[in-house]
Amino acid sequence: MELTVGAVLEGKVKSIASFGAFISLPENKTGMVHISEVSNTYVSDIHQYLTEGQDVKVMVIGCENGKINLSIKRLEPKPQRDSRSFRSSAPRKESQSEKAPRPAMMVPAAPKTADQVFEEKLKQFMSESDSKISSIRQYSEHRTRSRRR
Repeated sequence: MELTVGAVLEGKVKSIASFGAFISLPENKTGMVHISEVSNTYVSDIHQYLTEGQDVKVMVIGCENGKINLSIKRLEPKPQRDSRSFRSSAPRKESQSEKAPRPAMMVPAAPKTADQVFEEKLKQFMSESDSKISSIRQYSEHRTRSRRR
């Protein structure tokens, strides 16, 4: 029997290590389920999920260099996520800003005329120019003071 990626097999837990479990497969082959592929939830201790000699259904997720990578969690249904929270399913406390009433509708601003756009660009240019000139003056004053000494 040729093992292909995506194949679902029955196996028996042969041994358990801190990083995963070794599974005996048909035709005297052995594959490994990494600890991250045991369950859809975080697994800190693999012994809470698997025991030696336990029969398990596994999916082949990779075959390279004679090593067979297996997964148990890919055969489990995916848990539903809470639409309000990405990280946890615990209820989230509302902040003060979320409790405040929100305006019903924001009225879109009227489109700006060419003169208004030009005036805004001119103001921005002038403020940038002033800040550059002031920094140049500070630098030049510093140099002239240091020469006098």
